[in-house]
Amino acid sequence: IFISIICYNSLNLAFCSGVKDGKFTVLQLVEALGLHHCLAGLHEHIYVKSDILSHVSLSLFSPVEVLIAFYENRLKDHYVITPPVLQGLGALTKCTVLPPGSAVSMLRSLFQDVHVQVRLEGLGADFVFGFVQSMDGERDPRNLLLAFQIAKNIVLRGYDLGKFAEELFEVTSCYFPIDFSPPPSDPHGITKEELIQMLRDVLTGTPRFAEFLLPLIIEKLDSDVPSSKLDSLQTLTAGVSQYEHKDLAEFLEGLWASLRREVFQTASEKIESAGLAALTALTSCLSRSVLSSDSEDSLSTFLDLVLKDCKHHLSEPDLKLVWPSAKLLQAACSASDRASHIITAAVMPSLIEQYNSRAQVHKGTIQMFVSFKIEESVFLAFRPSLCSMVFSALTETNASLQITANSVLTSLAQQRGEVPMKSFYIHSLQQSPILVRHLARFQILQIYSEWQFMSVSCTSLTLLCSEPMEHDNERAVSERRSHHAVRQRCLSALAAVSTQPSVVQESTPVLLEVLSSAHTGGVGFSVEEVVLACRSLQRIAVQVQDTEETGRCFHDIIIPRLLSLALQAALQVCLFRRVMFSQKQRGDSWSQSQMVCLLMGCVCSLPRSVEVPQIEELLSELEEMSCACSHPLSYTSAAKCFAGLVNKRPQGQFVSLHATVCFFFEEASAISLLCLQVAKALLLRYHPLFTTLTDKLFSLLDDADLGPMAADGFTLLMSDSADILNRGCHADVRIMYRQRFFSENSDKLVQGFNAAPQEKKPNYLKALSNIVNTLPKQVQVTELPKLLSLLLEALSCPDQGVQLSTLSCLQPVIMDPPPVLVQQLEALVSRLLALTSSPAMNVRITSLRCIHAVSRFPEHEVLPFRARVLRALARPLDDKKRLVRSEAVKARGQW
Repeated sequence: IFISIICYNSLNLAFCSGVKDGKFTVLQLVEALGLHHCLAGLHEHIYVKSDILSHVSLSLFSPVEVLIAFYENRLKDHYVITPPVLQGLGALTKCTVLPPGSAVSMLRSLFQDVHVQVRLEGLGADFVFGFVQSMDGERDPRNLLLAFQIAKNIVLRGYDLGKFAEELFEVTSCYFPIDFSPPPSDPHGITKEELIQMLRDVLTGTPRFAEFLLPLIIEKLDSDVPSSKLDSLQTLTAGVSQYEHKDLAEFLEGLWASLRREVFQTASEKIESAGLAALTALTSCLSRSVLSSDSEDSLSTFLDLVLKDCKHHLSEPDLKLVWPSAKLLQAACSASDRASHIITAAVMPSLIEQYNSRAQVHKGTIQMFVSFKIEESVFLAFRPSLCSMVFSALTETNASLQITANSVLTSLAQQRGEVPMKSFYIHSLQQSPILVRHLARFQILQIYSEWQFMSVSCTSLTLLCSEPMEHDNERAVSERRSHHAVRQRCLSALAAVSTQPSVVQESTPVLLEVLSSAHTGGVGFSVEEVVLACRSLQRIAVQVQDTEETGRCFHDIIIPRLLSLALQAALQVCLFRRVMFSQKQRGDSWSQSQMVCLLMGCVCSLPRSVEVPQIEELLSELEEMSCACSHPLSYTSAAKCFAGLVNKRPQGQFVSLHATVCFFFEEASAISLLCLQVAKALLLRYHPLFTTLTDKLFSLLDDADLGPMAADGFTLLMSDSADILNRGCHADVRIMYRQRFFSENSDKLVQGFNAAPQEKKPNYLKALSNIVNTLPKQVQVTELPKLLSLLLEALSCPDQGVQLSTLSCLQPVIMDPPPVLVQQLEALVSRLLALTSSPAMNVRITSLRCIHAVSRFPEHEVLPFRARVLRALARPLDDKKRLVRSEAVKARGQW
């Protein structure tokens, strides 16, 4: 049998090739394949024949007609052969010479003999009828999903439904609402949500279904099943977006009754939200209606129903229906401006009257205003009453009521027409600090025009600069205390509302005027008020929009004014004179001398082409301050400023600098700081004098007192400068200055280390570690062979700083070790294991990381150390610090 099947298939393929090559006709192919045998029950042959048809080109009517008739008859046979029959029909539809009427014939056969879903507009309403017959009674979720998709296409693509619109609706709506739970092991992945959405698209896809869908939804909303209610409400929301008012007219009362019930009586927030959304969509649909002289206004008719059932509940705040009624009115109000006008015009007078007559319901009444979209014309009609009510609420002690009132005030202020903000602003500043905080929170003042804000700014300035009235002692103290409180509220309010550039230009001069007045002593400002003014400026700088206009305001006005006030307050005289002679006048304090930091920032950021006036005198005074001043900020800034000026000085102006700086190396720490800063300034620009300073610095490594300090000085020489000596400040910085320094001085370090006595060797090791640690990795790998012995020696140095610096230097090199490091593996592992017990946590962590990296060396090199390393790592596994234990676990696991 197997051989027969192979021979049969080979024969088929041979005929297929013959037809393609023109050796046989299609009729000969049909006869040769023995299609008549299929009538006798050889159904398996259908698979092969259908596959052949997809490979041959049919160019004559007669064989195509024979094949179509054959496949149509096969649809009447057992359902097992239906798939290959459909495959054969699909191949025939691709024929370029399909006879007229063949497509209709095939589709009729499909509708009559097979449950399938296809589409063809040429059939018109007959196609819809055929589809309805095909889908009727379907239960398989896979087929339903496909059927809903076809029905959706029929509806959305404008097929002629004819007299079968209701039948199409019925055959699909019988599944509404979807009640489907896929089995746990469902291999098809069809979800309930997919079926719901696809069916909803069908039911809401055309206004022709409105007369059938709306009664169905009203019926389903009577269900006790929450999911059925939710699906119905969401379907209603989707449907009315496609309808016109005439589609809804006869169902409005029933729909409103159902929606009202779902909001009034529901215990589910989801159903309540869906009901409110449906009401908004329904009102929006009615708002789109175009009225004629003889037509009824459906929107007014519908809103009359809403107001009749909800309005009277608003005046009963103790009952449970007040807020559901407010929500319903809000949902309808938000649908359109027209709906907003109708509802707010009907509701607002009663709410205002209720607020004025019943004090215990103030908060509820105010909150109701937040619920409504206040239409502009309604606002203009009730503006005085609304403003009076809101201002009254803002003065209440209830913070929640104040916040709600602020929301209403913000909404009011966005409408046309002037709200009396100035009087309210003055009242809030004078009476209630809580109002200022809420005013700031909602930023009401920002929505006003510039001239209105200028008026408020002038009011703030008047309040800030006014003096309390003179009274008897007890009353005067109370007046002054209240007056200071008003000032502080003014400052906070101005800062809070200053987020727009135009507002900042008006508010910051007021704050600067406060600082100026405090400086001149014109008005009695307290220290707290001055500090608050500064913090207000800082807050404005943080929160204001970052625009060119804002930057120009700060650059041209605010910052220069602040610098001027700071310098005047600290010096009271010219900046340069106070800096240069502050230490000669014995009465001066460090609070005045520290102003040199401002001088440093100014002169050291200038381009090299700018000439600094009186530079010789300035250098002399900076030199003296760096030596004689005892305040760290002052002498540090003086040394940096001196170095910054030296770095930019023309080449020929270093006559007296050499002897002076060399002398300073023998003095105290402040002098050493100046010398190191100058050495760095010269190193960056490759100045020849730097070699002399370097030799002096190396010679100090042998000094018993200054040796450790000189070793630490190499860190300053090799590190990046964040403030003065960098390209951002226009310093003269040459490329690869670190590599040049190392190449010129590494031999001096090695020679000095070898010649130094044992007690002085740590100074050389520290200096070497500080230098190598700043070099790029490529340079470290290149120079490692001649320095490795010193670096390994540095790991044994008792100075923890040297240990950590050396480990940091070795760690990246160990990750990609050069051969010379592998040769020194015994010494390296021994020293690293010893450092895992260091008292310094950072040393323990870094040494463990290095041991971890060593495990990646060639396996034959590290295998002899494995047992030794694992034993040594047992101790850090019990370290008291979690970070150390974590690194130990990683290292031990790798080993």
